Amino acid sequence: MNSVMFFLAMTAPAGQQSGGSTLGLFLPIILIIAIMYFLMFRPQAKKQKEMAQMLSALQKGDRVVTIGGIYGIVQGIKEKENIIVIKIADNVKIEVNKAAIARKLAETEGSVS
Repeated sequence: MNSVMFFLAMTAPAGQQSGGSTLGLFLPIILIIAIMYFLMFRPQAKKQKEMAQMLSALQKGDRVVTIGGIYGIVQGIKEKENIIVIKIADNVKIEVNKAAIARKLAETEGSVS
């Protein structure tokens, strides 16, 4: 009997309840979105910007590596088609899309014939 009375007392409507602020409900969600932006999206956008600058600065004679792991020297750039001609060995040239360039190598990095 005591447990029934206790249950009824717990479910009885209270006299006055203070309504919570809606800002208090949305503040954690806003904070999570802000943290995600600064930890995930902003660094990715920064990397993309650096990559675009590197690709636009490529010129003949630069050493590069493709996303497939092929090392070579830039022999030509076809801006209209977004194609880069890479020399990978004597008398061996390949054409790749600009997006296939992973990075530009330093002068001392990698060994290309």
